[in-house]
Amino acid sequence: MTSHTTIQPKILYYGTPVVLLTTENEDGTTNISPISSSWALGNYVILGLGFGSHGLENLRQRPECVINLPDASMWQQVEALAPLTGRNPVPDYKKELGFRYEADKFQAANLTPVDSAIVRPKRVGECPLQLEAVVRTIRFPEYADMFAILETEVRHVHAAKQIVQSAHHVNPQAWNPLIYNFRHYFGLSDQLGKTYRSET
Repeated sequence: MTSHTTIQPKILYYGTPVVLLTTENEDGTTNISPISSSWALGNYVILGLGFGSHGLENLRQRPECVINLPDASMWQQVEALAPLTGRNPVPDYKKELGFRYEADKFQAANLTPVDSAIVRPKRVGECPLQLEAVVRTIRFPEYADMFAILETEVRHVHAAKQIVQSAHHVNPQAWNPLIYNFRHYFGLSDQLGKTYRSET
């Protein structure tokens, strides 16, 4: 049995895929928000966004987005986005954290905007998986004032040809998502096994 001790971690980012969430700005341009809180239930993806983030404000007004999933090779481009905000002027609390305003985050991170099929925000061309979605619900928990919980419905999926196994399957041996693990970037290790429900 493993020996344990009690700790009080400052963060609980215990290892989740990075998302580059694209939303539409008021002027019709596209904002990119790097986030690390998401999970999927069927065709629905639940997102956690910091209260006051520009992406959240966009979604409250224009409830469409693209959930762009970068692979591990893109970690430096993701990190280039980390200190940027689409809010102008930059809120004081973000200034204290080192954020700066950037109108064109695609250019700042050397990324390519690509038209979406059914939603208005652009996709991130370099991301191997791109999920076009609409927001179904935005909830502001009464027990916490620092984040919102968004339920999105995925309507259209784009996948890079090199990770596609069939019309209904992504090849898990070809797909290597970027993982945010206690504020460090990782890819996946070699496959250890698969669930009994796997069809591939």
